[in-house]
Amino acid sequence: MTTPSASLPAAEIGVIGGSGFYSFLDDIEEVQVDTPYGLPSDRIAIGDLGGRRVAFVPRHGRDHRYPPHKIPYRANLWALRSLGVRQVLAPSAVGSLTPAYGPGTLAVPDQFVDRTSGRAQTYYDENAAIHVSFADPYCPVGRTVAVETARKAEWEPVDGGTLVVIEGPRFSTRAESRWYAAQGWTLVGMTGHPEAVLARELALCYTPLCLVTDLDAGIEEGEGVTMEEVYRVFAQNIDRLRAVVSDVVSSLPADRTCPCARTLDGMTLPLELP
Repeated sequence: MTTPSASLPAAEIGVIGGSGFYSFLDDIEEVQVDTPYGLPSDRIAIGDLGGRRVAFVPRHGRDHRYPPHKIPYRANLWALRSLGVRQVLAPSAVGSLTPAYGPGTLAVPDQFVDRTSGRAQTYYDENAAIHVSFADPYCPVGRTVAVETARKAEWEPVDGGTLVVIEGPRFSTRAESRWYAAQGWTLVGMTGHPEAVLARELALCYTPLCLVTDLDAGIEEGEGVTMEEVYRVFAQNIDRLRAVVSDVVSSLPADRTCPCARTLDGMTLPLELP
């Protein structure tokens, strides 16, 4: 087991993803990073991509051992920061809550709603004075880069919208899906929380790239969403998504001027960040 140290290869950008991203880096070195919150989902692959040093975390583990509610989110984000990462990209599969965003749509939401329960969602369990700003949960610079990059790749993205994050691992009932849509929420997924809030608590930039794989249960009649459908649409679009993520990595600014970097300014933290 390896702990973060100067001997580990540094990375500036992190990618948290699933199948299809395990081999998109060049000159990979894998490291095991221990954290105060246990081990991350798996060994972290560090390599080159578009002239940048990138660390990749397989969100569910390479063998998909972790369902959404069991992912070691705190360890994953802590490990990335300990390796030098300050900007995080988070590609994921989501369902659509509107017929306007069919399977194959790429969306870059600007809001999310938490409908999970029981997940550890903070690093600050010991100090009542730590309240991070979270009105806008995603990095504005990262979102702009992601949207512009997708457009250059001729994959017109949905710019904005609300991702509702459910506990899983089950899919929504029709009543739940229709209720979410009635609130004006546009996407539904299972992993966007607490990833985004933990990134903010570590003063990291966090940018989601959501691939729509299905219309959620309340959108149309029939069997509702199935895993077979999700896997099929994801497989059909993974090369395209991987290419966009690679281009976003290349286009992210080296120097951060966004508010994310200043999230913890003026706060006395109850722990030392890596």
